[in-house]
Amino acid sequence: MIMDIKILYEDEYLLFALKPVGVLSESDSQNSVLTLLKDALGKDVYPVHRLDRDVGGVMVFAKTAECAAALSSMVAKNLIEKRYIAVVCGTPEQSGIFEDLLFKDSSKNKTYVVKRKRKGVREAKLEYELKGTLKDGEKELSLVEIKLHTGRTHQIRVQFSSRKMPVLGDGRYGGKSSKCKIALRSYQVSFEHPFKKEQICIRSDAPDEYPWNLFN
Repeated sequence: MIMDIKILYEDEYLLFALKPVGVLSESDSQNSVLTLLKDALGKDVYPVHRLDRDVGGVMVFAKTAECAAALSSMVAKNLIEKRYIAVVCGTPEQSGIFEDLLFKDSSKNKTYVVKRKRKGVREAKLEYELKGTLKDGEKELSLVEIKLHTGRTHQIRVQFSSRKMPVLGDGRYGGKSSKCKIALRSYQVSFEHPFKKEQICIRSDAPDEYPWNLFN
């Protein structure tokens, strides 16, 4: 199946694109955002961050090796702000900060919250704000906006799940739903352009579909 990809912003150095749900973010396989962009642009681009396969939304890509190096350095220094929206099961506090130690089990492709520092354990931090809560049948669902301070594998999913508030549709971490896939979306990426030295902020709201359309 040929899939189109939406480019949200483009200049001579970089571009922002809307990654579809179900598409890989880094692989050069046919089912990847890199292949979709190559087909659309006629040239390769460089990924500088990633999204899980079943998470869609805004991603930034470099068009040159020089820009890729600059953006990768900014990611390492936490100079690229990434914000997400998610629908979680339950009701968190109005706002908060989650700080955990995470261990990724590569053999299971699953991340766990652990209590002590050891080899392979990394610190993870996010902050969130509650945007709305409602009932969907017997389930209480909440819309949250999340700002990542670190970018660990499955970080948002496991940090909310460990507090008994899994992301809706996330069967791997306790939020299984027959109505939707993982209700997590990269909706805004912002930073100072490494060459133009101007602030750039690109966002894309959630699609008009379940469960996003439950929240106006």
